[in-house]
Amino acid sequence: MGDYSGDNLVGHGVPELVLELNGQSWTLDASRTYTVGRDPQGDVTLDDARVSWRHATIRWTGEGWLLEDQGSTNGTFAGGQRVNEAAIAPGSAVNLGNATDGPRLGFTAADVPQPAAATAQPAARPAAAVQPAAAAPQAAAQPEAALPAWAGASAAGTAGPPAQPPAARGGDQPRQQTAGAAGAYSDRSPTTFHHLSAGRVIRIGRALENELVVSDLQVSRYHAEFHAHPDGRMEIVDLGSHNGTYVNGQPVDRHQIGPHDIVGVGHSTFRLVDDRLEEFVDTGAVSFSARRLTVNVPQGNTTKSILKDVSFGVPEKSLIGVIGPSGSGKSTLLRALTGYRPADVGEVLYDNRDLYKQFAELRQRIGLVPQDDILHKELSVRTALKYAAKLRFPGDTHAAERQARIDEVLRELKLDIHADKRITSLSGGQRKRVSVALELLTKPSLIFLDEPTSGLDPGMDRDVMQLLRGLADDGRTVLVVTHSVAELALCDRLLVMAPGGSMAYFGPPDEALNFFGYSSWADVFQAFENYRDYDWAGRWRGSQHYQMYTAHLDEAAPQVAPAMPSQVTRPQKSQSWGSQLWTLIARYTSVIASDRGFLALMLIMPAVLGVVSVVIPAKSGLGFGPANAHFANRDAGTILMILTVGACFSGSANSVRELIKERVIYERERAVGLSRSAYLMSKVIVLGLITALQGVIICAIGFTPRTMPTTGVVLHSHPAIEMTLGVIGIGFTSMMFGLVISALVKTAEKTMPLLVMFAIVQVVFTGVLFQIYAKPGIEQVAWLMPSRWAVAAMGTTVQLDTLLPWDPTDPDTLWKHSAGIWWADMIVLLALGVACGFAVARLLRRHEPEVMREK
Repeated sequence: MGDYSGDNLVGHGVPELVLELNGQSWTLDASRTYTVGRDPQGDVTLDDARVSWRHATIRWTGEGWLLEDQGSTNGTFAGGQRVNEAAIAPGSAVNLGNATDGPRLGFTAADVPQPAAATAQPAARPAAAVQPAAAAPQAAAQPEAALPAWAGASAAGTAGPPAQPPAARGGDQPRQQTAGAAGAYSDRSPTTFHHLSAGRVIRIGRALENELVVSDLQVSRYHAEFHAHPDGRMEIVDLGSHNGTYVNGQPVDRHQIGPHDIVGVGHSTFRLVDDRLEEFVDTGAVSFSARRLTVNVPQGNTTKSILKDVSFGVPEKSLIGVIGPSGSGKSTLLRALTGYRPADVGEVLYDNRDLYKQFAELRQRIGLVPQDDILHKELSVRTALKYAAKLRFPGDTHAAERQARIDEVLRELKLDIHADKRITSLSGGQRKRVSVALELLTKPSLIFLDEPTSGLDPGMDRDVMQLLRGLADDGRTVLVVTHSVAELALCDRLLVMAPGGSMAYFGPPDEALNFFGYSSWADVFQAFENYRDYDWAGRWRGSQHYQMYTAHLDEAAPQVAPAMPSQVTRPQKSQSWGSQLWTLIARYTSVIASDRGFLALMLIMPAVLGVVSVVIPAKSGLGFGPANAHFANRDAGTILMILTVGACFSGSANSVRELIKERVIYERERAVGLSRSAYLMSKVIVLGLITALQGVIICAIGFTPRTMPTTGVVLHSHPAIEMTLGVIGIGFTSMMFGLVISALVKTAEKTMPLLVMFAIVQVVFTGVLFQIYAKPGIEQVAWLMPSRWAVAAMGTTVQLDTLLPWDPTDPDTLWKHSAGIWWADMIVLLALGVACGFAVARLLRRHEPEVMREK
């Protein structure tokens, strides 16, 4: 059972009914709608695998009580028969999941109505202001004339008389426009409330010892405290929580709150009303709207609008489809709606709260599934979700808690039978389910998907869209951008974008073709192409559909959010930096270990490069002996160059694809709290160790048959180790250069030409092919080349200034047989690598939500 076990849900002087289950009871209030299912944040929670996540709802219809099945998997049974709905009254009984032994809900009459504010009883999910969009009546607008008959007419001329929005369309109707607590929750009753008395401290968290227990894995065990001071002041104090405590969407350590402030802790928000603290639990039943969104991009000395004045609103538990031809701004719209690239004009409201201004808090309640899978395909489904849960949940979450949530999501999406399979072995539709599962871990109320059916056959297309329909029915708002039009009937609302980024239609999908006056979507898209200069947006704004579904949003005044002093805000603190780093290292190691091809290449490539260096003949001994009076030992320089370039190529090849292939994953994880520096450091550590191992292999093969110097300059008795450190150094710095390339390019195909160019440039500037020292211009350029310093470091050990004296009267000072010179060469070599690291960190900012880039 959930948090409401054994508690009565208090009524408001209207007919009441008592729900009984397993010896516990709930008094149902006729002014609310109650959810029954496995969801811990529902009103009546059952821990039974046969019961669906959102199995059924119970509500008062005005004439009697009604229990409605919400598309459950195993069904709802009354009188032994499976039913979609059942009228209930005292003496009724309903079974969930099985007609005979499924959990039994019994109903009796309430004895004596209890006063509404007698005690701080846990309340149920607030009743929706309206019924779901699917239940709304059809629009009264008649189909307008088809193109090209109306092509020359004005939009106003084609429009019928304005119609008022139907009363049943709650999410499509205007709401109060204040962003404070009163505005955000003026149409709801609190989930529960807590009386405050002077001097009282209420601690909130997951642990049972808290005065206010929140069963939400986004909340720390001891998260925050509400302090009621004797002088009447109310203060919220964060207790070092992992995911932060928020006031009006901004993270705070300590802040005095008033009646217009919203305090956010995980999926719960609180407001202060007189002497009590009201709690609202976000169970997914939230509205969503966009108002007058416009996105501009520079074009020469002016700007161009690629998204133009887009407005729409949807009620809770809706599935919204977005379609349109290429160039209609669908991807731009998606980035604007998610906050990844906020619109230049307009606002996005999540349950009447400004997403852009409160992104730090609200991003935890939004899921995004990009077109490319946000998965490491080398891992198994369970392992991929395990690492995702470690990164997204607080550090004080126990492994058993994370595993329970993973198992719950796998069962919900019917992935439990595939849990131990590698993601690469799954079908396209199943892989998309895994991407959705990853987002569902944190129970988002709003989910966006970008082209989830791209590349799928019609059967998988239907499977994915039915999955999304089920997600919406289970209590989430889902918005999907798609090119497929086969399953649009499953959507509650359809948004059609016209070329240039303007709206052409918004409303029920079954009215859309009539609105355009065509019988197929192929004809509509062809009309978009043939009449690109037509004022599609003007036609839309002159229509009855616009008046019914969108006009009120355009007429609403922008929100004015309560001001937050800048000195009280601090960056979001998810998991600790060290914890994230350790998880990222473990995940990256698992990915590499699962890629047998990479492991084989990692060992074969340095071995081949080491063998190549052995092939080079040497005139003096076996390579590094002294030069005679008549002939400099140029072979020694050639051998050092081959070793250096081999390590350079090996190191850069290790990393040159690592960031570009994970770009989509990084973008999404960064948006939910991933540390940029921890991510980069995990790459540096793992790839650095691999590169160091490769350097040892190259040197072990390359040095074994050679006559080595008798002494080193730093490790006097181990010159081979001293030279190996130089090879490892060039490998590390080249690996960092590879990361720069990977962060710069837009596609993986562009990495190889840049890799080859980088390796060739290193050959030229080693200082072995021709004299670089004391050559103005050339020498200064060579200072930026890792190979110059790597050859110099090894050259100090073998005394390359005497083996390869380009100018015996003025030898290269970087080759001097001196400990100080060796240290200088190595420090500069590694400094170049560190500089590359800062460059990569800077470049990674380009792939983050814009509202986060300054943090």
